[in-house]
Amino acid sequence: MSVITITKENFQHEVMESEKPVLLDFWASWCGPCRMVSPVVDEIAEETPSVRVGKVNVDEQQDLAAAFSVMSIPTLVVMKGGKIAAQSVGVRPKQQILDMLK
Repeated sequence: MSVITITKENFQHEVMESEKPVLLDFWASWCGPCRMVSPVVDEIAEETPSVRVGKVNVDEQQDLAAAFSVMSIPTLVVMKGGKIAAQSVGVRPKQQILDMLK
C-alpha cells in the first residue's frame, strides 16, 4: 500500500476511522534525519499491507503537529482504534519501527 499524505482535512477518515493500525511520520523537507527515516517508512508501507502509513508535513499541518505535541522531528506515532499506541522521536532502525506496530 502506498503512503498517504495526511492533512487536517483527511485525518478523521484516514487515521481515526481506520480499521488498520496507522503509522504516522511527522516530518519536514528541511529535516535531515527525516530524509533518513522516509525511505524506511516507504518500505514499511509497501511491505506491510496490514498497516496504513501516513506522512504529516509539520510545516503544512501545524495544527496536527500541535495536536500530537510534536516538538522534534522525525516523530513516529502508531494509532490503533483512534488512540496513540506507540510514539518515538528521532531516527529508528526499520525493525524498531516494525516493533512499534505490534
